[in-house]
Amino acid sequence: MTAILHVCMTCRAGQPVPEGSEVPGRGLCAALKAMGAPTGVTIREVECLSACDRGCSIALTKPGGWSYVYGGLATHDAPEILRGAAAYSAAPAGLIPWRDRPLIFRKQSLARIPPMES
Repeated sequence: MTAILHVCMTCRAGQPVPEGSEVPGRGLCAALKAMGAPTGVTIREVECLSACDRGCSIALTKPGGWSYVYGGLATHDAPEILRGAAAYSAAPAGLIPWRDRPLIFRKQSLARIPPMES
């Protein structure tokens, strides 16, 4: 079952960005793609996750699984984001045991959404 790592490409991380400058969300997505998606994970660019003041933001989803939205992320978090995405993909219903979650997933969660089927 493939998990989707949604990355907000328009995220300004709650800061003004001068015209013509790269927004932080685009930089985060580039860092994640450069490292490569782990097995079972697809990285997908999205326009907005409505966490503008809490960005950079990502979301993790998969069929039949809980979905998560995380914020306050930066390019240096890319390795931990990918580690967490791999654990999410492998976890039944997307429920990673608390101690196995990357610290940024424990501390920077904005939302946990139940599966559509529940």
